[in-house]
Amino acid sequence: MKLIVGTLCAAVFLLLVILLAAYICFYMAFYVPKRKQPQTEEFSLPDGEIYEAFRDVMIAWMKEVRAMPHEDVTITSFDGLTLRGKYYEYAPGAPIELMFHGYRGDANRDLCGGVQRCFALKRSALIVDQRACGSSEGNVITFGVNESKDCHSWLTFMRGRFGPDVKIILTGISMGAATVVMAAGQPLPENVIGVLADCGYTTAKEMICKTIQEMHLPPKLMYPFVKLGAKLYGGFDLEETSPLEAISSCKVPVIFYHGEADDFVPCDMSRTLYNTCATKKALVTIPNAGHGLSFPVDEERYIKTLGDFFGTEASSK
Repeated sequence: MKLIVGTLCAAVFLLLVILLAAYICFYMAFYVPKRKQPQTEEFSLPDGEIYEAFRDVMIAWMKEVRAMPHEDVTITSFDGLTLRGKYYEYAPGAPIELMFHGYRGDANRDLCGGVQRCFALKRSALIVDQRACGSSEGNVITFGVNESKDCHSWLTFMRGRFGPDVKIILTGISMGAATVVMAAGQPLPENVIGVLADCGYTTAKEMICKTIQEMHLPPKLMYPFVKLGAKLYGGFDLEETSPLEAISSCKVPVIFYHGEADDFVPCDMSRTLYNTCATKKALVTIPNAGHGLSFPVDEERYIKTLGDFFGTEASSK
């Protein structure tokens, strides 16, 4: 009897340890606490010394975009969250880039310069705060699993708001690139003419294991707790799909950008996605550019290659 009781106690203790470890992993990787909305005079930049050299230009871009005429737009996600974005119109009927920011970022910070780049290419821009980020609702980031479904909800909104014939390019940076690539793995409306994926990753598992290793922890031991935490406490399957899986099903042209000095999401991940992509594609790597810095490092080349790739198909009417 004592042996049975001891075994049960040990099993319960082990279960509690597993659940606690899974919760800690969930909290660290996916959970976002309630956010204070930034004041108009506040300007946040990503953490890291690599961004300091671009601080002034990024703040100037943010100030300029905040002062530009725009329309605040909202949608409701498939699971009832209010998602928010801002629409900047270059000209009536112009192609629109639907733009998604990165992990734990927001549209104003991660997409600074994006509206100006769109205007330089005679396109309008709809920049959105992904779920659990910026001004959008939610407390769980899903590494593109649910965010890619949100992308399709935004496309439905755009067809209703701008008409079924307006040309749309799906644009994302970092986790935003994963969002748009995973969305493009599913059937898209006919007016979506392409995808721009900047410094995106291949799979959430690969990115998370890389991060675990950099924390000097064993990825093979820790990753199952991360995946379990996502399922138990976040309500999603982290491996439901991935950019690497989705890109093989993509039917629209895709242009990949990546900084060659990116030590967060390795440049080889975009090379892998490019090699797996079976549709019209291009890969542009920018020397000396860190994570998310391809455009600030070489604006001229970024704009030229992007304009050349989509050509007149994505030009303003």
